Amino acid sequence: MNRKISKVAPRVGIVSLGCAKALVDSERILTRLRAEGYDISSTYDGADVVIVNTCGFLDSARAESLEAIGEALAENGRVVVTGCMGVDEAAIRSAHPSVLAVTGPHQYEAVVEAVHRAAPPSHDPFLDLVPPEGLRLTPRHYAYLKISEGCNHRCAFCVIPSIRGDLVSRPAGDVLAEAERLAMAGVKEVLVISQDTGAYGLDLGHAESPWRGRPVKSRLTDLASALGDLGIWVRMHYVYPYPHVDELIPLMAEGKILPYLDIPFQHASPTVLKAMRRPANQEKALERIRSWRETCPDLAIRSTFIVGFPGETEEDFEFLLDWLDAAELDRVGCFKYENVAGAAANALPGHIDEDEKEERHARLVEVARQAADRRMRAKVGRAIDVIVDEVDEEGAIGRSKADSPEVDGCVFLQGETGVQPGDVVKAEVYAAEDYDLWAEVVRD
Repeated sequence: MNRKISKVAPRVGIVSLGCAKALVDSERILTRLRAEGYDISSTYDGADVVIVNTCGFLDSARAESLEAIGEALAENGRVVVTGCMGVDEAAIRSAHPSVLAVTGPHQYEAVVEAVHRAAPPSHDPFLDLVPPEGLRLTPRHYAYLKISEGCNHRCAFCVIPSIRGDLVSRPAGDVLAEAERLAMAGVKEVLVISQDTGAYGLDLGHAESPWRGRPVKSRLTDLASALGDLGIWVRMHYVYPYPHVDELIPLMAEGKILPYLDIPFQHASPTVLKAMRRPANQEKALERIRSWRETCPDLAIRSTFIVGFPGETEEDFEFLLDWLDAAELDRVGCFKYENVAGAAANALPGHIDEDEKEERHARLVEVARQAADRRMRAKVGRAIDVIVDEVDEEGAIGRSKADSPEVDGCVFLQGETGVQPGDVVKAEVYAAEDYDLWAEVVRD
């Protein structure tokens, strides 16, 4: 029987700003809309409505979000706003009163309803519109796996709990089922994310849920071990350094999950950490790092730091530089402190001059670069596993197990054109500089 489609499917565009957690929210929204018959547009002029998923963590991020909303309005005119900045609807409508709707973070139903009003769906139940793994905004070979929402901490510089709420973990069985669907769809690497990955399952009392006919606790080490059974790379992000994080290191040494920890230390000076409302025993942190590396010598540690926090003295900053020199972290991100609307740190005394922040930022970046360079040069002559991200006529660019996409270094495979994105190859390192490696594929 011949069927005629009487109505062209409405098309939705999306602009996704901010962190990987927001990217997952965007993917969930698109998956729901695609299941309802919407097509996805990669251009403004090809869309019936545009969703802007905003970031509202820093003032600079809020400004970027407002600029993106303005661009979408200028280019398309029909805009639905969601995401972290959506909690401040008044500020958005003050700048852009013509937006169609404003919703907060992970309010998927409200976003979909707003899209329905702007461009009603024309669902065709005879078409298989959505693959089992859902729609994703990342390349085919890696995906972000969000295991929880929200955070129970009350750091002085952060307003995430007021935006996204307290910790809400997903049952382990649901997380593992999603990861298994991704693996079956060809994903070679999952990046485990949340606001506080180490706290996973605390709100559930570490309750068990079924997966593959057996119970799995909603506890990070149990979840990580089960993810390791899927035969793909498993990378841990945003791991607050709780004591039980030590239990992950043997799993890394065994090869069940990648030897990679993303831990947001934020500072090292006890005085600054106390003002930040963060754990302040950084000498113990150094001892733990040394112990982790004894158990798993290939462990790569990534962290982020804030310079110029209110009250940070030159002595505090020098303490941080000395700590970084001793820790020899593999990957470091550094941010200059900014006031965030609603954050407790705004009212602290001793705010730092912008020029001083810039100078300290440059000094920290250089110390971190030197430490990373030393650790990278130690890999010259070694054979490492590399996952390929891009291939062109000049060769391939990939990542080692020490590199998360977009935030860490690269491995350059010059002249290697016979591989495909997603391939995992063995390569021998022949050069290193700062955060990057150059290697040649090892032939059998």
